[in-house]
Amino acid sequence: MTTGSTALQDSAFLKAARGEPVPHTPVWFMRQAGRSLPEYLEVREGVAMLDSCMNAELITEITLQPVRRYGVDAAIFFSDIVLPLKAVGVDLDIVPGVGPVVADPVRTLEDVAAIPSLTPEQLPYVSQAVDGLVGELAGINGGTPLIGFAGAPFTVASYLVEGGPSKEHAKTKALMFGAPDVWDALMRKIADISAVFLETQVAAGASAVQLFDSWAGALTPDDYVRFVQPHSARVLARIGGLGVPRIHFGVGTTNLLDLMGEAGADVVGVDWRTPLERAIPVVGDRSVQGNLDPTLVFAPTEVMTERAAAIIEAGRAARGHVFNLGHGVIPSTDPDQLARLTEFVQSYPLD
Repeated sequence: MTTGSTALQDSAFLKAARGEPVPHTPVWFMRQAGRSLPEYLEVREGVAMLDSCMNAELITEITLQPVRRYGVDAAIFFSDIVLPLKAVGVDLDIVPGVGPVVADPVRTLEDVAAIPSLTPEQLPYVSQAVDGLVGELAGINGGTPLIGFAGAPFTVASYLVEGGPSKEHAKTKALMFGAPDVWDALMRKIADISAVFLETQVAAGASAVQLFDSWAGALTPDDYVRFVQPHSARVLARIGGLGVPRIHFGVGTTNLLDLMGEAGADVVGVDWRTPLERAIPVVGDRSVQGNLDPTLVFAPTEVMTERAAAIIEAGRAARGHVFNLGHGVIPSTDPDQLARLTEFVQSYPLD
């Protein structure tokens, strides 16, 4: 199955994700819908983060804002990594200045069993928002694809085990190494939840998906293969049958790029720490996404665009290349600078 019209399937973003020739290097930005936009701050005023992620009207508006402002080649569904957990009833909240905080961290098999499975019926606001977005995006720039979003099992598990954000992931690794049966059960549960979350978005019309593994860089390759890769692979395999490109992105994953690709990615996201010329030979016959350092948008425009040009040139060696930052947009970013970057990338000659 494929989603979208012929015009949409011929978009630069989807062509690059499939490794086909493109009219220009497509560009979108992780966290393009967010705190750097004054229009975002306006609609979010007085609305808690998770509440905004469960309101179809707000999801639609926030997802569309950067597409209207920048004319990027893809929209990213506005949500949060822990939203599916909230949907099944896990007691958590996103605390401003802290991040996701879980009331009762997971420690035992009984804790895992207490987490309900996710069904599409628990996500009416997701289906409604995606359906509305697909209709709106069809009329922008000849058809703009929507990328579905979900957190990868390791990153979501880390929040559940730690009870909140962590730099060391000590409790997560202690469970992983010390109680592998609990760890396996937890990862299976989260993989199923993430897969349903993505399947719901694709069923409603999303044209691609991105699986975010924000904390996978904390792992060695051996530990990733043993404890994490099989579960991310389960998520990506379920989406693979839906006929949409799958992007897999992690932070600080220089030593895992080949393994993340082998988990089932069509496109491997590369953070800013790894030059594309090093990443491309590692990921094999896959497209790449990235990877301008997000802080370069604070540099003079000519410095930013010079670096962007080097990334576009390096990306020519890949099966396909989607331009992006090497992580999310920093909240204090000047939106006008991102507009300049978008125009530069889209107008950069490929001949």
